[in-house]
Amino acid sequence: MHLVPFRYLTFIATAAIFVLSLFYYDHYWLPLLAGALTLLGISDLLQTKRALRRNYPILAHFRFFFESIRPEIRQYFLESDTEATPFSRSQRSIVYQRAKEQTDKRPFGTQLDVYEAGYEWINHSIAPAKVTGHDFRIDIGKHPDCPRAKPYSASVFNISAMSFGALSANAILALNGGARSGGFMHDTGEGSISPYHRENGGDLVWEIGSGYFGCRNQDGTFSEERFIANASSEQVKMIELKMSQGAKPGHGGVLPGPKVTIEIATTRGVMVGEDCVSPAAHSAFSTPLEMLHFIDRLRTLSGGKPTGFKLAIGHPWEFFAIVKAMLETGITPDFIVVDGSEGGTGAAPVEFTDHVGTPLQEALVLVHNTLVGANLRDRIKIGCSGKIITAFDIARLLALGADWCNSARGFMFALGCIQSQSCHTDRCPTGVATQDPQRQRALVVDDKISRVAHFHENTMKALAELIAAAGLSHPQELRPHHLVRRISPNQVKLASALLPFLEAGQLLDPSQLPQLPPVFGLYWPKAQAASFQSLA
Repeated sequence: MHLVPFRYLTFIATAAIFVLSLFYYDHYWLPLLAGALTLLGISDLLQTKRALRRNYPILAHFRFFFESIRPEIRQYFLESDTEATPFSRSQRSIVYQRAKEQTDKRPFGTQLDVYEAGYEWINHSIAPAKVTGHDFRIDIGKHPDCPRAKPYSASVFNISAMSFGALSANAILALNGGARSGGFMHDTGEGSISPYHRENGGDLVWEIGSGYFGCRNQDGTFSEERFIANASSEQVKMIELKMSQGAKPGHGGVLPGPKVTIEIATTRGVMVGEDCVSPAAHSAFSTPLEMLHFIDRLRTLSGGKPTGFKLAIGHPWEFFAIVKAMLETGITPDFIVVDGSEGGTGAAPVEFTDHVGTPLQEALVLVHNTLVGANLRDRIKIGCSGKIITAFDIARLLALGADWCNSARGFMFALGCIQSQSCHTDRCPTGVATQDPQRQRALVVDDKISRVAHFHENTMKALAELIAAAGLSHPQELRPHHLVRRISPNQVKLASALLPFLEAGQLLDPSQLPQLPPVFGLYWPKAQAASFQSLA
């Protein structure tokens, strides 16, 4: 609350100048100017479209002004639209345009250097396909031989894991309302299912982390009774066990006691005012075999809902050990979500952000290849998350082996996030990532629901146009040979040649191992289903 006067200082000062100038100033121009600015500030406070104007009356217009002339400033003095990080202005703009249903077309050719190493494209067809719809879906957890299964038909583009507590109540309400309106799923994040996830009735993926929030006993262990109470909700469509995340893989977390409000404590099943701990490792299991039995237990307790796990890839033999446990037990998850190290709405130590975990493309290819090589790919769907914004981002990852994509920061931009990178300070200027009631008041839920839905729909329309140009009828038809990457100014390669792709069952034939990429030849024989540790 002590920050409110500073945010409103410009408006308060302008209004004061207007009042004083009426009595103590002889010229007409100052009262007119101050009066006009005061009316502008009042308009900012009353409008519901822009959270930044509601939080920073008058002052926000200076940002909009410099933003509008930034192309000229950048062109002559600063960097281009494609250089800022983590997301460039060009990337953010495409989200804003699609969320607001503004034109997303661009004149005068690409701003990218098409001869720079790393540039990628999809080859088009001389006979484009006719794609009549854009609601692309896949079935997860569909098992004809299992009458208890409750499969879920998911969009190929969904909201990635972001917890209530990390995001504001209004942000959660808007995201879930947008998911319901657009017919796609909303991952709760490990902070469990809050009242704000439930209010608008959008489809939920309930993420369960090492803190077992929403399904824990007082000592932090897993509670079967509380799990059933939440998992039985019709709104919960899938269960996701979180092993690690791209932002800080292998790192636990603590929400300090003073930040554990009554709402957060009730949602997570912890005590008000006490530290809320997410351990680095799970307590319900300690080996790959135990992990799979736990997943199977969750699936049974949920009544057969699709159940899987999310992880960021680290030591390859650990994932191989999980796959070997699948082969040994016959238990397979319904899905695996691969989280790339470039992802992450959560704040993390800079060393973890910059130098821990495998980037998404390499991690995704490893997971896809391992399941193919173990003859398990047709039983397990693969989702992925990590810096996904455009239809091309989605197409690229589907070509490399994913079945669907999740985006966190993309949907934050749809809510109005301006990438101020103050998420961990509780001072988010647009009310997206804060628990300050005054700041989050600026985010008007009904307006943002439509923006979230529009961003999803317009991105799906762009994906439909993209795959039609490639001569395909559904994104699931994308393959590595559709994707081309530049290696040097005079050399390009298809992704199928650049990245190794295994054939079905190759890992099960010892004679094939010497011919496989070194990661498989070296670590697959050393992985063991009974332990995450590799054999010597």
